[in-house]
Amino acid sequence: MTLTTLAVIGLAFSLDLLIGEPPTAVHPVAWFGRFVDALDRPWSTDERRQRLFGIGIAAAAPLVPAATAAGAVLVASELDPMGGGIAAALVLFSTTSLRSLLERTADVVRATDGDTEQAREQVIALVGRDVSSLSPGELRSAAVESAAENLADGLVASLLPFAVLAPFSLPAAAAVAAWVKGVNTLDSMLGYPSKPIGTASARLDDFVMYVPARIAAVAIAVAALDPLALPRARRWARVPPSPNSGWPMATLACSIGVRLEKPSVYVLNPDADLPTLADGEQAVSLVGMAAVFSVVLAGMLVAVEPAIGTGLETRVQTLVVVVT
Repeated sequence: MTLTTLAVIGLAFSLDLLIGEPPTAVHPVAWFGRFVDALDRPWSTDERRQRLFGIGIAAAAPLVPAATAAGAVLVASELDPMGGGIAAALVLFSTTSLRSLLERTADVVRATDGDTEQAREQVIALVGRDVSSLSPGELRSAAVESAAENLADGLVASLLPFAVLAPFSLPAAAAVAAWVKGVNTLDSMLGYPSKPIGTASARLDDFVMYVPARIAAVAIAVAALDPLALPRARRWARVPPSPNSGWPMATLACSIGVRLEKPSVYVLNPDADLPTLADGEQAVSLVGMAAVFSVVLAGMLVAVEPAIGTGLETRVQTLVVVVT
């Protein structure tokens, strides 16, 4: 299964590089988004009951894409020996995003050099803040922050658990990748303080993203050839309201020596200046290299797991013999 898994990951990221994101009309994440939108309603006038409904949504809704993904891989495997691998690659492709993220970030950064209004229009696709009064430097900051955060949300969070499970079960790997993307989508659509129904979704996303956000921070530090960026980033990693997003953002800020700021919410690396045009371009390149490192890390996990699994199986068998 090792070679199969590596081929699946390679196919998924080849599709990302060639196509970017699928069109919205056929994008499974967009389909799930419409499903979540239908759930986003006042199920009760009582806030406590809204939160209870939200717990049910957080528990059940991500299981829909997970079950669909696992079922698709299982059916494809039955139809053709290669079908399961192709289906799993399509699931991984649809639950991760790299090319589109880098292109959108680069477009915003370029637009800030002379066409601030266009930059404001383009950055809306990346961030959910009010951009009407942001300066060019603040617009570049917003784009760079989004690139760092989405390295964790849009790549690492689905890729690494997929890599861990795929050598043992492609359907299970596809299911966990789709489940994680479902959790992320719930949080992005419902996880606002003004929406009691999204409280559970936000908490679940905080739990799911704990490890991926920190791995993304490590990837950025490695890509920058600056391991000391991590201890420097620790000082500001917990400043943003999210317990996770501050890690990759602060690490990127420290790696390229810039200030990243969401007005009236947080400031990371405050003694530095806001990103210049060159800083923004460097940030895009750095996030891209960090993504490559993440894919390589996933490949390494795939390569070592069979040996680990064989070793564990041997130890268990030896223990059984000794005991009996």
